[in-house]
Amino acid sequence: MVEVQDIFRDLFEQYLERYNPPPHICKTIRAIINCRTETLGSHMDHCDNCGYTHISYNSCRNRHCPKCQALPKEQWIMDRQSELLPVPYFHVVFSLPSELDVITLQNQATIYNILFRASAETLKEFALDPKYLGAEIGFVSILHTWGQTLTLHPHIHMIVPGGGLTPGANNWRGCGDKFFLPVKVMSRKFKGKFLYYLKQAKLELNGSQEYLADICQFNRLLEVLYNKDWYVYCKRPFKTTNSILEYLGRYTHRIAISNHRILKYENGMVTFKWRDYQDKSTEKIMTLPGLEFMRRFLLHVLPIGFTKIRHYGFLGSSVKTRKLGLCFQLLACLPADRIKLSTIELIKKLTGVDITVCPICGFPLSRAASP
Repeated sequence: MVEVQDIFRDLFEQYLERYNPPPHICKTIRAIINCRTETLGSHMDHCDNCGYTHISYNSCRNRHCPKCQALPKEQWIMDRQSELLPVPYFHVVFSLPSELDVITLQNQATIYNILFRASAETLKEFALDPKYLGAEIGFVSILHTWGQTLTLHPHIHMIVPGGGLTPGANNWRGCGDKFFLPVKVMSRKFKGKFLYYLKQAKLELNGSQEYLADICQFNRLLEVLYNKDWYVYCKRPFKTTNSILEYLGRYTHRIAISNHRILKYENGMVTFKWRDYQDKSTEKIMTLPGLEFMRRFLLHVLPIGFTKIRHYGFLGSSVKTRKLGLCFQLLACLPADRIKLSTIELIKKLTGVDITVCPICGFPLSRAASP
């Protein structure tokens, strides 16, 4: 099976020569290339009973690596189990228009932070309005920056419980199975908030975007953006707690493309599967030159230290213990027990394999770092 690692390894030098990427991009490329190879070291498992020996190479643990997301995702989901309330949950998506793409590439942290802020404020303010819910809600926001063909498409996925704490935190106010906020009106408010913060931001405008440093040109862009409909979407509520967790797992630690979507890499060309959501989610095939595939993949490497999963409202880190506990109390239920598993236990949960015992005779394995 062809992997992102194979493509990066083959084209790394060509990519450096053509694009001269910044240090954090080079670091990500090298991490993916070296993941689970002897470069990062290894450990050896040995069975003293039957003589079985197996060498395992260490992972890079880079958050953009296709091989390294399963365990962090599983632990994150388990951590959320104790936070799930017995109410309907909704999936809301806030997206940026394509006219902002080039500015975004030069100002990733700035634009993505504004996207988080504008979408969160929009949701919270509408929920607090007595016309709609009149309560403080809590939600998780997850940043994705790609579309199915790896082009830039910044958007926020939100998982939102159907209800919240009334002013004074005296009661829980639920909304039933129908989403409680007007999506079209939210879209206009989100657009206004985002563009307000964009006008205040200090932006890097270099190269082809240097002309936007002229206030008249920048205002023309703002006019185009104001006149465009922005995309906010809400999906139906989840049916069960397990379906919420399954859905969360699909979004939290996803990267631009997983290895299983890559079909082949031949003669410098990469062929992969993609889903066309404009055509009834039909699965299609795309072939790109290897360097273009690599360039598109690396568009989605986030700035160092950037937080892509954020919690708001009564799920915010500074108030979650107190306010989430109050939510459970008002709903007359107890949270699920929080489960913390070791790496070995997580691997067994995901694969059904106990890596501490010999697969040949079942005898406990001894482990040592390889020289």
